[in-house]
Amino acid sequence: MAESEHSENTATNPSVAVVAREVEEFVAAAGWDQSPQLFALVPTDALLRQQPDLADQLDAGSPLTPVAQEALPDGDLADALARIAWPDTVDGCALAQEIIVLPPDAEPDLVEAELDEDAQRLRQAAADHPRRTEARLVAAVLRDGTRACVLRLRGITTQGGEDDTPVDEIIEHPELAPNLLAALEATLAP
Repeated sequence: MAESEHSENTATNPSVAVVAREVEEFVAAAGWDQSPQLFALVPTDALLRQQPDLADQLDAGSPLTPVAQEALPDGDLADALARIAWPDTVDGCALAQEIIVLPPDAEPDLVEAELDEDAQRLRQAAADHPRRTEARLVAAVLRDGTRACVLRLRGITTQGGEDDTPVDEIIEHPELAPNLLAALEATLAP
């Protein structure tokens, strides 16, 4: 699907952005240092028809409800996602994972690790980088191609303010993680 189609889908179906924020807030409530978490995105009305006892726990006005799934297996996330297939009752999925964000000018610092083509060494070099920022990324997709991403940057300190207390910064954009979004879309393929 072309990038403009993704942007259009996000604009016409804002529920995926809302559910991505909801997933991020749910995961954030448990703090940092968590394993990746996968969520099925199911139509709220269908869920309430199947399980009416959940009525007091769900927002009936929300078109989608995220449903936490069992823990993903240890190991490569891409391999784990490649083995997932959702039933037709699932309209989409979302994944929350913690990542390391580096400034764009930090790339030369990682060239040596990258040349070795050792993914573990590259991840360790990023984790050890002095200008790294820890972050939580939530990527969400629907079967119709609608996408949303929410990124929480951990403890960014604003410069020049009276209070230098670190605060988390939230960034939203439907194309923050195109490779992860594509991997999630593949789990929804018929």
